[in-house]
Formats: sequence, structure tokens, C-alpha cells
Amino acid sequence: CYQVFEKKMHHHAVNRLQMETDLRRGIERQEFQVYYQPIICLKSEKVVGCEALVRWQHPTLNLLTPEQFLPTAEEAGLIDRIDSLVLQKACAQVRKWQEDGVVESTFWVSSNLSAQNFVQPNLLQNIDSVLAIAKINGHCLKLEITENTIMKNAQIANFILEQLKARNIIISIDDFGTGYSSLSYLNKFPVDSLKIDRSFVKEIGNSFLENNNSKITQTIIALAENLHLSTVAEGIETAEQLTKLQHLGCDYGQGYYFSKPLPAEQMSQFIC
Repeated sequence: CYQVFEKKMHHHAVNRLQMETDLRRGIERQEFQVYYQPIICLKSEKVVGCEALVRWQHPTLNLLTPEQFLPTAEEAGLIDRIDSLVLQKACAQVRKWQEDGVVESTFWVSSNLSAQNFVQPNLLQNIDSVLAIAKINGHCLKLEITENTIMKNAQIANFILEQLKARNIIISIDDFGTGYSSLSYLNKFPVDSLKIDRSFVKEIGNSFLENNNSKITQTIIALAENLHLSTVAEGIETAEQLTKLQHLGCDYGQGYYFSKPLPAEQMSQFIC
């Protein structure tokens, strides 16, 4: 049994090391692509923004999704470099859409800000550089940050968030309801939006679980309204879920019911 376990551990370690090596090479060779998932206004059902999601065009493993490589990137301390690549490409794409008349000036792109990147000393400088190079305004960028990331760095979080707000960047709490248990931070920090976790959305329509999840979702939406925050539901997959969220007063939504994440060209066609 020990030998079998040892072999498995060795195999895992070798694969982990190879993945890290491939990641470093992939960053240098610009192998990462950005796909865009439309975000819909649930009242008008029009596209108002999108989320930038990274994909890795691996030379031998084909197209990899985030769950296949981001955990290793985090362990290896590479996630901030990938975040930066995604942000650069996403902002440049928004500018191109604006110039081509595909989107209006109010259209925004949402990008995840990892815990590692959140505490980088040059974070604000990098964001300033990205916005300047892309020639877009801060209100065209939404940064998604988890509750845990903010609370683990509470001493500097308020300063960073205030600086982001000074640049008119939209700040969203990602996976809301799954992390930090205290809600008092919502009054302390300059937050604009709450993103309702897909775990609450996916059970809408499931008669056994719907009641509790609907109550949680309804509570989040009511809380957001009271605090003058917008809400975004992720993981919408059925018409029933959409109708329920519209009834509850959710502002925006995304999910496979509308569209899977798309390459930039296909996203342009979807918007038009």
C-alpha cells in the first residue's frame, strides 16, 4: 500500500512540476487567450457588459479551462501575471469594440482580481498603465474581488478600494454569500455590486432545494437594494431561473442560458 501511495505521490509531483514549467513557458509565449461571457440586463435583456475569462491554448493538451491550471498557477505564484495578461487583453478588446461601434461607452468588462494580485505593491500602477494604453475610462472596467480576499487584507483593503473608486473602476464582490460571514464590511468599503454565487442560482427550479436558495437569493438582492448596490447572478442555465431572478429583482445575469464564454470575434457577433 505504501509503495502504491508513494508512486501516486511521485506521479502527482512530476505532473505538478511539469504544469508549472508549462505555465511559465505559456506566459512567456503568450499562449493564454481571453474568452468573453455576455452579461445581460435582466430588465431589458440586452447585453451591457461581459466577463473576461482566461483559457490556455496548451501546445499538447489543447484548450484548457481555468480550473485545469489556475490552482497550480496560484501555488507557483504566477496568478498575478496571468491576471495582468487577461486585464491587458480585455481592456484592449473593449477599446476595439468601442472604435468599431460594437458597444456603447457604458459597456464594461469584468475581470477577476486574485488575492495575490490584490496585495501587489504595483497593482494601482499596473491598472493605470493598462487603462492608459487601452485608452478606456475606468467605468469600463469592473474588478471582481472575493469577500475573503478583502477581509484577509482588511488593513490595506480600504485604501486599495478607495484608490480604485477614485479611478471610477466598478468594484464587485465575487461569489457573494459563500465567504466571510460578517456583512458589516459592506458599509466600510466602497463596493458597487454583489455577484450572487452560482450555487444559489443552480438550485432554482429544484423543488427540494429551491425554497432555501430562493430565500437566500432574495435576501442578497434585498440587501443590495438597501445598500444601493447592483446584483449580478451567475450560472443562469434555464428560462425558469431567469424568470425567477427577474421576479426577485436581480439586475444582471450571465450563464449558458444566454451564452457560453466566446472568443472576441464571436462575442462581437453576439452583441450585434
